[in-house]
Amino acid sequence: MRLITDIIVDNQDLPSCVATIGFFDGLHKGHKFLIDQVKSTAAEENKISAVITFPVYPRKVLHPDFNLELLSTLEERMGHLQETGIDECFLIPFTFELSQLSAYDFMCEILKRQCNVSTLVIGYDHRFGHNRSEGFDDYVRFGEKLGIEVLQAKALQLDDFAVSSSVCRSFLLSGEVEKATECLGYFYSLSGFVINGYKVGRTIGFPTANLRIIDKNKLIPARGVYAVKVFLRGVVYKGMLNIGSRPTIDNGNELSIEVNILEFSGNIYQEILRIEFIKFLRKEIKFPSVKCLIEQLNRDRTIVEKIIIL
Repeated sequence: MRLITDIIVDNQDLPSCVATIGFFDGLHKGHKFLIDQVKSTAAEENKISAVITFPVYPRKVLHPDFNLELLSTLEERMGHLQETGIDECFLIPFTFELSQLSAYDFMCEILKRQCNVSTLVIGYDHRFGHNRSEGFDDYVRFGEKLGIEVLQAKALQLDDFAVSSSVCRSFLLSGEVEKATECLGYFYSLSGFVINGYKVGRTIGFPTANLRIIDKNKLIPARGVYAVKVFLRGVVYKGMLNIGSRPTIDNGNELSIEVNILEFSGNIYQEILRIEFIKFLRKEIKFPSVKCLIEQLNRDRTIVEKIIIL
């Protein structure tokens, strides 16, 4: 994939392309279905296939205080795009000035003059331009004036719902990580530094690595206990991860993310772990005693050992 960031006006030295546009948070199965349609159309027209996207979520530029809950970092998005086999990716800085362009001006200035788009494949629910007031029929009409053919992509349906980033988020926020995996096409992940914790886990036989998530804009799944894969120093381990406040040991309301790495011991403070969410095991609850907590953790461990295959 050729990454193009040095966008200039009248970039007609670029070959004409078949392109789609969007933020593509999470680069889920619906996005890949759309990109497959772009690639297929490009092959039929013997042209370059391309994706036009932005490094920063547009709403964050317009509303800096907006609380993001993203499915992917920019690096992760670019990695997933690379895997699709798309020919080019235009990474265009999203600015306030850009947000003020009408849909027609955006198609003229960005799509036609800068990216040399000859065919635009629009996602079934995608809108662009100032206030997003125009729709597909308007894009077709504008395209006829500009020499851009506009096609509407089909949506990917799974279990009676269209796959979207918002659907993926809703699954993760309700702890339904297996459904999220089905929509994403891969396991959702978080990366974080190992930091000092309360060191209670080691006193009950379940030492944990407490994580400070690297990208504060990434979505944190629902509170609870999960079976996870832990990536550390190039090795993959089985793990039990808890998101919550550890009510049995009276941790207050402070949210913690901590993982017990099975079959591992050692000092890993300040190292980076990547966690992949495999299965939701149970909600976080307050046990009547530490003994009851230990008994449940042993049951959790048995489940994790069975369901995760390395």
